[in-house]
Amino acid sequence: MPMAVKRGPHRNRPAGSRFPIAVFAFVLFLVSLIFFVGRGLYTSDQNDILSGAGEQNLDWREREALQHAKSLFSKEVIDVIAASTNDMGPLSLDFFRKNNFLASWKVIGENSSVVTDPEINLTAVDAKQETSRVKVDEASDNYAQPLDPAKLARRQLRETKRASRATELTQHDDESILKLESAAIERSKSVDSAVLGKYSIWRKENENENSDSTVRLMRDQIIMARVYLSIAKMKNRADLYEQLQTRLRESQRALGEATADADLPKSAPERIKAMGQVLSKSREQLYDCNLVTTKLRAMLQSADEQVRSLKKQSTFLSQLAAKTIPNGIHCLSMRLTIDYYLLPMEKRRFPRTENLENPSLYHYALFSDNVLAASVVVNSTVKNAKDPSKHVFHLVTDKLNFGAMNMWFLLNPPGKATIHVENVDEFKWLNSSYCPVLRQLESAAMKNYYFKADHPTTLSSGASNLKYRNPKYLSMLNHLRFYLPQVYPKLDKILFLDDDIVVQKDLTGLWAVDLHGKVNGAVETCGESFHRFDKYLNFSNPHIARNFDPNACGWAYGMNMFDLKEWKKKDITGIYHKWQNMNEERTLWKLGTLPPGLITFYGLTHPLQKSWHVLGLGYNPSLDRNEIENAAVVHYNGNMKPWLELAMTKYKGYWTKYIKYDHPYLRSCKLSE
Repeated sequence: MPMAVKRGPHRNRPAGSRFPIAVFAFVLFLVSLIFFVGRGLYTSDQNDILSGAGEQNLDWREREALQHAKSLFSKEVIDVIAASTNDMGPLSLDFFRKNNFLASWKVIGENSSVVTDPEINLTAVDAKQETSRVKVDEASDNYAQPLDPAKLARRQLRETKRASRATELTQHDDESILKLESAAIERSKSVDSAVLGKYSIWRKENENENSDSTVRLMRDQIIMARVYLSIAKMKNRADLYEQLQTRLRESQRALGEATADADLPKSAPERIKAMGQVLSKSREQLYDCNLVTTKLRAMLQSADEQVRSLKKQSTFLSQLAAKTIPNGIHCLSMRLTIDYYLLPMEKRRFPRTENLENPSLYHYALFSDNVLAASVVVNSTVKNAKDPSKHVFHLVTDKLNFGAMNMWFLLNPPGKATIHVENVDEFKWLNSSYCPVLRQLESAAMKNYYFKADHPTTLSSGASNLKYRNPKYLSMLNHLRFYLPQVYPKLDKILFLDDDIVVQKDLTGLWAVDLHGKVNGAVETCGESFHRFDKYLNFSNPHIARNFDPNACGWAYGMNMFDLKEWKKKDITGIYHKWQNMNEERTLWKLGTLPPGLITFYGLTHPLQKSWHVLGLGYNPSLDRNEIENAAVVHYNGNMKPWLELAMTKYKGYWTKYIKYDHPYLRSCKLSE
């Protein structure tokens, strides 16, 4: 039986009747609370709130409401309210109604917590955690206590550093972009516009890295076709032999002289496919590993022999080209010679002949049979001389070019410099009884070496030692350098120049170089193991082995300062004659003037600074450009002389800038750059 419930004197009110009153009271509390908070946030300056000074200007009710608001709401909520009050003025009910602010507050139930605007969306737990975090982190957000000036200064300093760092990073980014742009511009400048059409990366043959892959495939097919063709013939497979032969001809016709896929005809893919089918069939029926290996080895050996033969032919042709005189220069020499002998005798003389034997002037010796080359040497020397009037040029040529050399310098005198031209054939003292070289050149052995029929005549075999059979070694102009005191007996010093050099600076400083009692001043050419004595002399000969060091450093002809007084004292010409007589059978060295020069001036050569004389412009394509530009003399030693078509284009400009191609004689002989 249910127990009776004791009731009090008050009536029992239903629970639902209390709920609207509670809601109304709660909303009224919130409205008033927000009103006071908004008013407090508005009436105080924002900077004063952060520093805590604004709270002193509020009455006690506003301060109490503000303290309660700070304990209930997070920093984000208060920031939203502060931002709104800054723009709209004091908060009012009309403001909350218009912005539907009250609608964002909802009562969920008796045990529910207050939920803020959905954009903030904090639960009660999150709000408590946020509130506790705010209370703890006084350094970053401290609304309960005012910040002291030191903390505020530190905060402002951090913000300033952050801003400056951001600005610095932005500047770094701008600098990086500028550097990249500058690098791209420099790369674009380095592209030679003259070859853009030839080497452009946008051409079809350069779309792939292997622009000749199809060409190489066809060549490989042709090689295998030849192998199987030989095996088919060996095994009497006539059907396969004919098919292979037909496809081989078609592929060879399609391949032609092509070196890139772009050069192949449109039928090339069909030829490759047809050849592939025949090769596949041949492999199935004829393949024998031993036979294929043998055939390939034989073909490789044959190809190797062909390569060696072609190399010899190339050497022969390059030596032949180096020995020849271009038609234009030959034409120039003939025209000048004709005009010279039409001149009256009184007009064939050069001025200032009194300077020829004056030892106080700067004297040059130049022995050449090339009019154009000699003119470049003289012009470049005079143009770079500080005082051309003190320079004297002694030119010696042969009787074929004597008239042309005279006529050219009569028409084109070298300014205030002195020049004199002589004919080597008029040196009567230079005869075979005095000069061993002339006697040897007249001997039967030397004539047989140069001219007889048993001498190899084919291109492939004739390249052996061809450089030593150059006709220049038959000319006394090449050996006249060993007789300088006899040619110029009144001079003390003379600078010897080859005709394949270009002067780029004033050379008078060479006369001031102290040779320390040596006869020859020259630039050494030896590297780690290059251009040393053992490269020029035969050290298997006991005379050479006893008297010379195989590791002694070589030097270069082309620009040499000779002390003629010391020359006479040490009888240099006699030393040369001694060794030249011993080399009549060419057992000590091959033909040429550098090996006997190394022997004759052994221990008597003073090394000059390398910047005086830079060599290699006639054979070395990898010379340092700065080294060339800073050189006093550049030398086109080698086969690629600057007046030949096979000259290296990159070096030719140093030579051609001293030639006036608009000269009437040059135009008439069609000589141009």
